[in-house]
Amino acid sequence: MSKSYDIAIIGGGPGGYVAALRAAELGKKTALIEHDFLGGTCLNRGCIPSKTLLKHAEIIESIHAAKEWGIETGELSFSLEKMKKRKDDVISKLRSGIAFLMKKGKIDVLDGFGSIETPNKIKVLKEDKQEVIEAAKIIVATGSSPAVPPIPGLKEVSFFTSDTIFDINEIPSYIAIIGGGVIGVEFACIFASLDTKVVIVEMADRLVPSEDPEASKLLEKELKKKGVQIFTSTKVNSVEKGDLGKRILCTDQKGNEIFIETQELIVSVGRKPNTAAVSNLNLVMDGPFIKVNEKMETSVKSIYAVGDVVGGYQLAHVASAEGIVAANNAAGEQDTINYKVVPRCIYTLPEIASVGMTEAEALAKGLAVASEKFDHVGNGKALAAGETSGFTKIIYEKKYGEIIGVTMVGPHVTEMISEAAAFMFLEGTIEEAAKMIHPHPTVSETFYEAAQRIEMKLRAPLKV
Repeated sequence: MSKSYDIAIIGGGPGGYVAALRAAELGKKTALIEHDFLGGTCLNRGCIPSKTLLKHAEIIESIHAAKEWGIETGELSFSLEKMKKRKDDVISKLRSGIAFLMKKGKIDVLDGFGSIETPNKIKVLKEDKQEVIEAAKIIVATGSSPAVPPIPGLKEVSFFTSDTIFDINEIPSYIAIIGGGVIGVEFACIFASLDTKVVIVEMADRLVPSEDPEASKLLEKELKKKGVQIFTSTKVNSVEKGDLGKRILCTDQKGNEIFIETQELIVSVGRKPNTAAVSNLNLVMDGPFIKVNEKMETSVKSIYAVGDVVGGYQLAHVASAEGIVAANNAAGEQDTINYKVVPRCIYTLPEIASVGMTEAEALAKGLAVASEKFDHVGNGKALAAGETSGFTKIIYEKKYGEIIGVTMVGPHVTEMISEAAAFMFLEGTIEEAAKMIHPHPTVSETFYEAAQRIEMKLRAPLKV
């Protein structure tokens, strides 16, 4: 006789394990199915390992900068083995934390691939063994995997993706990155700090094209200072074996041919949803993604889906929010997802963080908006820290001063963006932001300073 559960979740990433915890908190008998490690891509092959290595990169850059401040060190050396060990230690500790929470919540963790056979039945496969469980409600949180484009010759050479790059055994002298999106630029910062010669090839006309153009421009400028070579508006035509190991053949927007010789190659052009778990069902799809409503329900009422499999932002914190909504509804409560205020973070050096719309997006929607930017070069804390390459930009509605969006570039802005997100979530106004006292000296004062400038502009027409 098969085991029976109130709610079963397939996938132990930030969407899945958070959904499991919420379901258990609501008193539901819960099962979590995961074929790999708890924590999913974010913990094991994405957010956490990359940010751990980016911290190493930040320290290396600080050591170099310290020479100009009168702090001298000996010759700098790197131990990739020790860096990887620290990364693995961080991952292991967080995995153990999740496992503890599963045990504390009395959640059954089943090791294997979950495949939905019927709307209330799941087959769990592990090597040559299989188990069938039943569940009144099912939440699909199977995540995504790196997309590999059909570039001629790519299959004939070795290459890394964001899932495999952490297995690299030695620091390469040269590395090329196909894709200048969020993941690509983060890896560029990591390897540039390790004295690797880095080349980025991006098809769009700028790096991180989904973000504010000024943020993209500043990031490109800073990457070039680190020695990173950047080709935008450039298409990769083919890959072949070359003198250093690989040769990439490209064409720029003017039709000029570009040949890039590299020792190692990272392919980072996006991710594709893992939908094998629902292949036996006739779910309504949204392109390659599972279509859901605001309750995270699929076209089959007993089945929900969250995270990368439903598309959208494809961010760990969004997956967790969706997981809570799905678990609430699966448990019989009423809840809906709210995507109005979603912070986005890029952990490059300098960092980029944003929330809401860019000015271009707001204007495209026909909104009457304007923007105000405060550069970090005028901020005391940034000057003292020697980190003045950055700014805070607020996009606001001209008539009432509603904050429409915020973009920040610079040190610690991935922490600072939550202040802007809170103002937007609580529908705070520019006037309120301009009156909120900030501690001095802090980089967060740039948000306050930009808000004050806007308030003066909004008040100016009242003066006769």
